[in-house]
Amino acid sequence: MKKLLYIIVNSKPEEISASRTVGRAFVNKFLELHNDFELEELNLYDCHIPRLEYQYFEKRNAMIKQEDFNKLDKKQQDEVHKIVKLTDQFKEADMYVIAAPMWSLSFPAPLKEYIDCVVMDGKTISIEENKVEGLLNDKLRGMVYIQSSGGHIPWILRMVMNKGLNYVRDVMGTIGIKRFEELLVDGTGFTEEEKNEAIEKAIGKIDNVINEVWR
Repeated sequence: MKKLLYIIVNSKPEEISASRTVGRAFVNKFLELHNDFELEELNLYDCHIPRLEYQYFEKRNAMIKQEDFNKLDKKQQDEVHKIVKLTDQFKEADMYVIAAPMWSLSFPAPLKEYIDCVVMDGKTISIEENKVEGLLNDKLRGMVYIQSSGGHIPWILRMVMNKGLNYVRDVMGTIGIKRFEELLVDGTGFTEEEKNEAIEKAIGKIDNVINEVWR
């Protein structure tokens, strides 16, 4: 079966998180329409995402060889295994959904740490001299980035304000994921009424986003 990897980047419980509420609605609808997919969930706040230390790498973005791996202590070896496991899980997926809030015009730090782990030479990219080539264009892949934010961002300012969204889109395009769609939960505001209105508006766009990203 194909795999949908749902990446959660929010420490809030799902029932009080706008991005996670819309993320769950999206995932459920996608699986309803595409029953040849199985779901894998990865909550970046529940699992350990290693920090990338220099001793884990043979060269830029390439993991060390076995001989050097054997010289590491147990904790460091576990970190290398975790990085490889996260990268393999990411590479094996066909469809990706990221649910994250906008923080400081970007996204929470665990997502950057995760992206650093999965952008790996020989697995998701190939680095030769000054050339970087994505390796995830070997099959159809799609990604939807679901982002919640308190205010309404005018379209003319989105390139400036949505730095996190733009960064994720650029990185995923570089590694070979060409189908990328956004689902913005804008205007969650300060009251439950405002948040619920933003959630319902975003949920109303789910069918169109699915048709665009996986048709």
